[in-house]
Amino acid sequence: MAAPAGRCLWRALAPRRGWVFPGLDQRLAAAPALVSVAPPARSYAAAAKTAKKGSRRTKQEETIKKKVTRRWPLMSKPVDDVYLTWYYERPSYDVEEAVGMLKKFQELDFTNPKQYVYINVFLDMALQKKKKVDPFASTVLLPYRFTDEMNKVLVFTENEQEAEIARENGAAVVGGVELIKWILEDEIQVDFYVAVPAIMPKLIPLRSKLKRKYPSTKKNSMGHDIPKMLQLFREGLEYMVEGERLIKTRIARLDMPTEQIVANLKTVIHDICTFKPLTYGGSC
Repeated sequence: MAAPAGRCLWRALAPRRGWVFPGLDQRLAAAPALVSVAPPARSYAAAAKTAKKGSRRTKQEETIKKKVTRRWPLMSKPVDDVYLTWYYERPSYDVEEAVGMLKKFQELDFTNPKQYVYINVFLDMALQKKKKVDPFASTVLLPYRFTDEMNKVLVFTENEQEAEIARENGAAVVGGVELIKWILEDEIQVDFYVAVPAIMPKLIPLRSKLKRKYPSTKKNSMGHDIPKMLQLFREGLEYMVEGERLIKTRIARLDMPTEQIVANLKTVIHDICTFKPLTYGGSC
């Protein structure tokens, strides 16, 4: 305790030590040990101790953060005409009933009776061990057409007889390897590409350019039956998976008979089910 006391005293009397206590300098110098033993002044603050992960306070804070608002079970059917929709289960209808409601709403809203009917299909793409089904695209021929639009189809073949068949069945462009350069330079742009097997080895330079539209047997765009392929891709409906799990596509016009709308819907659903892995049943 002597050292701190001596140091404080020195600070207090230093301005006047020359004339009030002329012998103070000598006396303090005679006892250097009392001054030098004091620890040096610390110019920084001690780091605050962090709370342990397992402390009670931390657990209480985590409990408060994880506190979930209690949800009451939804009621099945509202009693009144006016009600809060989130208090009740979302209603579901048979396909025929849903189409009938759309037709009724069109009359009440005075909207276009020939408007398109769209469907949203949400898929479960998850597989075992964090794997999932890759997004896919397909073209399906509907039993009842609802538009006069025709897709443009290019046919790859070097056989003159096959080329003539392709032209007779409505191909927009027919040719062989001479078309590759024009396609790479975007001089030729069509909706679909089909090919006969004999020319496929020569079309490899187009694989990265055409991507999912590159001819293949899996997509029914490569084969010997040129008229069948042209009918599928000229008149067919193309759909694809968007955002990893959603298929949104039109299937009919609202002024079509309900039976035709339902038939088109079932055709699209059946085609979607063909992409279901065999280990999970293969089809719906």
